[in-house]
Amino acid sequence: MKIAVAMSGGVDSSAAAALLKEQGHELVGFTMQLWNQRRGISVDENGDPLPSRCCSLDDVYDARRVADSLGIPFYVLNLEKDFERDVVEPFVQSYLSGETPIPCVACNSRLKFASLDRMAVSLGCEKVATGHYARVEYDEAANRYRLFRGKNHWKDQSYFLWELNQEQLSRSYFPLGDMLKSEVRDIARDANLYTADKQESQEICFVPDGKYSEFIDRYLDHEGREGEIPEAGEIVSTAGDVIGSHTGIHRYTIGQRRGLGIAHEKPLYVVQIERAKNQIIVGEMDELEQIEFTAKGVNWVAFDEPSQPVRALVKVRYRHDPALATIHPLEADEIADKNVRVPRARIVFDEPQRAITPGQATIFYDVETAEEVVGGGWIVRT
Repeated sequence: MKIAVAMSGGVDSSAAAALLKEQGHELVGFTMQLWNQRRGISVDENGDPLPSRCCSLDDVYDARRVADSLGIPFYVLNLEKDFERDVVEPFVQSYLSGETPIPCVACNSRLKFASLDRMAVSLGCEKVATGHYARVEYDEAANRYRLFRGKNHWKDQSYFLWELNQEQLSRSYFPLGDMLKSEVRDIARDANLYTADKQESQEICFVPDGKYSEFIDRYLDHEGREGEIPEAGEIVSTAGDVIGSHTGIHRYTIGQRRGLGIAHEKPLYVVQIERAKNQIIVGEMDELEQIEFTAKGVNWVAFDEPSQPVRALVKVRYRHDPALATIHPLEADEIADKNVRVPRARIVFDEPQRAITPGQATIFYDVETAEEVVGGGWIVRT
C-alpha cells in the first residue's frame, strides 16, 4: 500500500515507519509543526524555551533524520494557527471555566488525524499510519471499523482515539498495536534509527514542565488578556464554611490535596470548583466519590447511537481502571446557529468512583472483552 506515516520524532512513530518500510509499503512521511516555541510563552524563569519531547522543533529535525535514514519522502505541515485555535485556546478556556482539560484527545482526532487524512487522500495514500498503541479491525458483517485497546495495556492509547469517526478509522493504521515497548525499541535499533533510545514525552507538548496555571498566566499576558486571569477567592468546605483562600481557580483540580494551605484534622481534597462564585469547595476523601456523571459530545464507535441503555466498562481518566457502569443516552443538545447536534449520555456506575473531573475524557469499553472501544465523551459539570 501507499501509506502516509505521521512522524513525531519519537521512537514509536519512527519504529512504525521502519516496520512498514520493511514490509514493502510505499511511504510518505509527515510531521506537524504545532506550537511556536519562539513566542516566549513556553519558557522558564530565565525566558529560555522549555525542553519538550513532543512536537518541538527538535522533534521535527529528528523526524526528518529518520525519514532520510529510511529513504522516504518527508514533509512538514505547519498547523500552528489551527493548533492554537482548536487545542490551545480551548485548553485555556477550559481551565478558566474550572475544568481540567485533556487536550491530546482533541489534538489527535480534530487536528492530527483530520489534517493527515486530507493530505493522505490528496496524495493517493490508502492509509494513515501512526505510532499509537491501539488496533483497528474491519467487521464485514457489521460493515464497520472497530477500535480496540493496544495489547500492551500499560501503553494503550485508545483513550486518546475515541473521537475518530468511521471514515477516519477506515484509513487509520496502527502497526504497533500488538507490540510491547521493548519490541518497538528493538525495531528502531535494528534499523539503526537515531530515535531508538529517545526518552518518551510525559507532558502536554506546549506545557512541557507540567505547570499549567503558569502557562495560562503567560499565555493570557502575551495575548494582552491579563484581565481574564482568575482572581483570588474563597476556599469553602462542603458544609459552606469559608476555611481559606485560593489564588485562582485555574490552579486547582478535582482530587487535589497538596497546596491548599489549610490545616485540618483530616486530609482535605478539592471536590468541586465553582467558577460563578469563584470558590474552591473542599471535603474529605469520601466526598470525592460519585456514582454518576454526564458526558457530552459522545461518539459511538462500536455501533450507531443507541436508543436503549448500554452496559460497559468506563474510564474517567487515562490511568483509571475501567469500572462497570450503565450508559443512558440522553436527548442531544441542538446548536441551531451552527446546525450541530451534540450527543449526550448519563453514566451510572455500579460502585462510586473517585475524582470524576469535568473537562476530562471518558471512554467506554465492551463489558465482556474489556478490549473494544464502544465509544466515549467529555465529562461535564452536573
